[in-house]
Amino acid sequence: MLIIDGKKVSLDLKEELKTGVETYRKATGKVPGLTVIIVGHDPASQVYVRNKAKTCKEIGMFSTVIEMPSDTTQAELLEKIQELNNDPAVHGILVQQPLPKQIDEFAVTIAIDPAKDVDGFHPENLGRLVMGELDKCFVSCTPYGILELLGRYNIETKGKHCVVVGRSNIVGKPMANLMLQKSDATNCTVTICHSATKNIPHYTLQADILIAAIGKAGFITADMVKPGAVVIDVGINRIEDPATRSGYRLVGDVDFEGVSAIASAMTPVPGGVGPMTIAMLLKNTLHSFQRINGL
Repeated sequence: MLIIDGKKVSLDLKEELKTGVETYRKATGKVPGLTVIIVGHDPASQVYVRNKAKTCKEIGMFSTVIEMPSDTTQAELLEKIQELNNDPAVHGILVQQPLPKQIDEFAVTIAIDPAKDVDGFHPENLGRLVMGELDKCFVSCTPYGILELLGRYNIETKGKHCVVVGRSNIVGKPMANLMLQKSDATNCTVTICHSATKNIPHYTLQADILIAAIGKAGFITADMVKPGAVVIDVGINRIEDPATRSGYRLVGDVDFEGVSAIASAMTPVPGGVGPMTIAMLLKNTLHSFQRINGL
């Protein structure tokens, strides 16, 4: 079985982005800029934001983190977003979620200029994705990362049956729409399953490409997978493990041990889809820089 190594691909991609950023810096005197806003003091969000900023700097991008108190009002946050929309040095804006309960997440999403929405959550970017205008939109980073993995590993997708398990706005819905498109590493017949789907194995057993994004540890077992299928595991679930120093370990939505015995290719957890997310965020930021500057 082929292990689809997201950690290696993400490192390769970051090196390519670093070269691209340096080329544009020499030619224009400018570099892409990403600003991340974090509201409140959620520890997991703070770690994630710090990692984004660190990776930005490593590849030569300009990165800023704006920390706002947990009692920030929606009006204050929207005002800050508008400032960034108007700042020519900022090419990507990301508001870290979850947000405090007094703030409407959708109002924040639509306040970000679609041209700087490098998370790919704005309705305009989602609409362009559905319409197939992939060169004029930003695709949300996890589905975009999966597409990158399929392409770099030369996984045949044209005409294949792709089954997506999960219908979140962040992964499931954009992933299904992406795999429908008539372009490289897509062009599939697509089925999407979710919590209300009856007899999910009936569909997963038909999948040439199975993408699991349901958020349940080990949900996909070997008896649900067609022999020879390509399996992409998006899940990151924390389960107790007294044998580890932390007392837990990370597992995916797929039973790796069982499914790896029959799949032709598979992403591990950790080290599969996860590392691709920040890499694709930076790729989107570079694309934004190129579009805004007519490059």
